[in-house]
Amino acid sequence: MSADRAQSWAYAEDFITEDDVVLGARDRAAQLGCYSILPGAAAALTVLTAAVGARAVVEVGTGTGVASLAMLRGMDDDGVLTTIDVEVEHQRAAKKAFAEAGIRSSRTRTISGRALDVLPRLTDAAYDLVFVSAADTSCAAYVDQALRLLRPGGLLVVDNALRGGHVADPARRDPGTTAVRDVGRSLREDARVLPALLPVGDGLLVAVRRDAA
Repeated sequence: MSADRAQSWAYAEDFITEDDVVLGARDRAAQLGCYSILPGAAAALTVLTAAVGARAVVEVGTGTGVASLAMLRGMDDDGVLTTIDVEVEHQRAAKKAFAEAGIRSSRTRTISGRALDVLPRLTDAAYDLVFVSAADTSCAAYVDQALRLLRPGGLLVVDNALRGGHVADPARRDPGTTAVRDVGRSLREDARVLPALLPVGDGLLVAVRRDAA
């Protein structure tokens, strides 16, 4: 990355100032050793959520609630976020962030468990947005489930889609990078969606669901 481009990226990351609630959630993530969406991507996620008028959202990977807060702030006031994480301690930290932000408990449904056990139990074509946090080797399976869950016009958003620049480097062939790269290629060729890869944060892979087929 050139110096000018790196400076522009840093400027974009700091364009929206995060409040104390989000910063507190980030601090708890650091203490627990879990990933948090980067600020520029979080701001974009809020905008995307608002743009589709999201009332029903699914999140794969709660963490300490940084991305959850971004989506809740973009959702309609009566919208409900269903967020899934295998780590109960992470979800406990996220609930603390939700309370600090003044979010009604009826607006969040936290489910503890493996995402691939939980997602198949959710209703087809019932969600406005599905967010996959910190993409890894399970990314393709999450995306398959997301496309089933999304209504026509709904959004799939995959974070960590550039993996620190590794996805763009063909020499990088570790399992996580290869899995995310393959998901991007698959979505490019999938007639059901209209995709784009946004270079904010550590990359947001975004796809609009075209139809119900």
